[in-house]
Amino acid sequence: METEPRDLYRYERELNERGVKLICGIDEVGRGALAGPLVCAGVILRADNIPEGIDDSKKLTAKKREQLYDAILKAAVGYKIIFTPIEVIDKVNILNATIMTMRRVALEMEPAPEHLLIDALRLPDITIPQTGIIKGDASSVSIGAASIIAKVARDRHMTELASSFPAYKWEKNKGYGAQVHLDALMSHGVTVHHRRSFAPVSEMVSADLFG
Repeated sequence: METEPRDLYRYERELNERGVKLICGIDEVGRGALAGPLVCAGVILRADNIPEGIDDSKKLTAKKREQLYDAILKAAVGYKIIFTPIEVIDKVNILNATIMTMRRVALEMEPAPEHLLIDALRLPDITIPQTGIIKGDASSVSIGAASIIAKVARDRHMTELASSFPAYKWEKNKGYGAQVHLDALMSHGVTVHHRRSFAPVSEMVSADLFG
């Protein structure tokens, strides 16, 4: 049975038809990682200048994401990338950190957005009209673009960190709970880049195995 092709332009087209031009897609990367920052990105694209091939970053190869990263930034009317460090994540929890960071992206974006398309969430205490879209990175070209920007920015950062902590193989697992990462945690301990509020890191810290 054939499935209907996804229309990644539907939300943007409907807003354009209502006269809304500055549409900002917002997405995050790194919510489930054990190490490294949360990264949120926002992107405003013009309807007549959208790079081909944009999709949910998880559906694309690393090489394709890198190519699209450059193309999106070149085409963007505006974009914003914000890194939220582990100290904030551990203090307020990952959901609140995500909302706070996305809110900053929306408020600090230049030019100011007329409408926000956000992956999964809605942002409180904000006057900009917004639409939260479940699986938005695979449903909206603007959110897909933001997911690519956030993913490439975070992957590059984790690859840089990996050079100082080679045992954890962050250049490959990007701080997520891959077995090689978990094995390195047991063998080498918790680093300054690990989220102490996330299991199994939290259990290791609580047991005073590693500070």
